[in-house]
Amino acid sequence: MGQSLQKLAPGSEERKSKEISPIIDSLYDKYFKDAKNLQFEDFYRIVCDIVEKINENLKNTQFKLPPKDHLEKAFDKHHGGEKRKEKLRKEDFHEILKEVMMRGSSIELFTGIGAKEALMYIFGVPLATLFLKRTAMPNAVRDEFFIPGVTSITVLLLAALNKI
Repeated sequence: MGQSLQKLAPGSEERKSKEISPIIDSLYDKYFKDAKNLQFEDFYRIVCDIVEKINENLKNTQFKLPPKDHLEKAFDKHHGGEKRKEKLRKEDFHEILKEVMMRGSSIELFTGIGAKEALMYIFGVPLATLFLKRTAMPNAVRDEFFIPGVTSITVLLLAALNKI
């Protein structure tokens, strides 16, 4: 329970941004440090890799890819025209990401896959086991004890797996 409250505590967004920044910086160094004549298609593929790495590291918090047209407009704005012949500067890269993240609503770019998954387990598992119980052994355990027991076990399992 305390772990769940820590996720909701103020400053958890700051911790996530501190976790995200090194990932973005390391991938910038990997892909863009010496890249000249960068085309949008290559940039989009690299942004896909960055979002994938962020999602791997943040576990329950998931980011969606920004819409391609928004990303392309921001890319052209900060790295279009004659700038394409030069390498993409780190400041421009951060500005592109910031602009795309601010333009889209947080619902578009951020999905709580972990939260959806936890809710599915908390409500789905007890319902599924209730249907199985009623078909296999309807009188073995009373529903008043069975449903809260299965729900409690599901919540304890999710907490042990650090899903909630």
